[in-house]
Amino acid sequence: MALTHTENVRLLHSLVESAHFWTDNQAGAATIGLGWPLVGNTASFQFMARELRGRTIIITGASSGIGAATAVACADAGMNLVLNARRADRLEELAERIRKLGNRVEIVAGDVTAPGLNQQLIETAAATFDGFYSVFANAGYGLERPMAECALEDLRRIFEVNFFASFELVQLAAQHLRDHNLPGHLLMCSSCLARFTLPYYAAYSATKAAQAHVCSAMRAELKHANIYVSSVLPISTETEFHQSVMRQNDVRVATEKKADHSVKMFVQPPERVARAVVKCLRRPKPEVWTSFIVRFAAGLFTMSPRLAAFTLDRQVKHAPKGSQ
Repeated sequence: MALTHTENVRLLHSLVESAHFWTDNQAGAATIGLGWPLVGNTASFQFMARELRGRTIIITGASSGIGAATAVACADAGMNLVLNARRADRLEELAERIRKLGNRVEIVAGDVTAPGLNQQLIETAAATFDGFYSVFANAGYGLERPMAECALEDLRRIFEVNFFASFELVQLAAQHLRDHNLPGHLLMCSSCLARFTLPYYAAYSATKAAQAHVCSAMRAELKHANIYVSSVLPISTETEFHQSVMRQNDVRVATEKKADHSVKMFVQPPERVARAVVKCLRRPKPEVWTSFIVRFAAGLFTMSPRLAAFTLDRQVKHAPKGSQ
């Protein structure tokens, strides 16, 4: 899509202001644009640490992995919780653990793609805790499939769960906060694969890229309403993700918790991601990365498509039997 001359000028002006903003803040000055001081809600929202105690967060996919770890981390920070997952027994176990810490918890079991489920989460938070401050749309699953063989129904299903359900929740939350003139912080659990893909994981990567782009746009669109939006981009994590991938591929679940493409040093515990999420809730930022090396590599791949192609080709050569 070609930009008009006016749009090009506006884009250039925005880039210049962004550069000045970054330079000024690196030097420790709370200024924006061409040295103008940051004032009002924008400054306080951007730079002041937020008190989380007594606030409420809604977390989906909370029965295990990143969702469960984040629920515990938020409880440690003094937050109330509304937790969702399909497995009610796992949710109740987690809720009891959190209640012993002295926190208030409500659980809403169900599939995030079920009609009305996300609205129920919003209403539960409003009825039980008189509202909410944050949403962490974390529910999702992986799919390992060559794209030339990926059935459309499989592609539609993973988008329904990973993208559309999370978008609906964040959208409903944004509308509720805006209608009640409340501040808030909305997050989606994306992935480092939002910035680059891997062979056989293109469907999953596409859903995560969609999440990251939506979060980036919504952050700019809602900032004036004192609603911040962030995307979380973890690397390979010790969760049930890869067992889920194997189940989707009708492969016997292995005991190994990491993918074949994952080097041990690039596999993190879910608690690492949870700590990063809480840190972001206290001091909002557009993206949450848990590995500088992977973030740097993502930048290199963007700057050098040839390097990205070389890396993907090597991944195909080292793919597990049955994937090729």
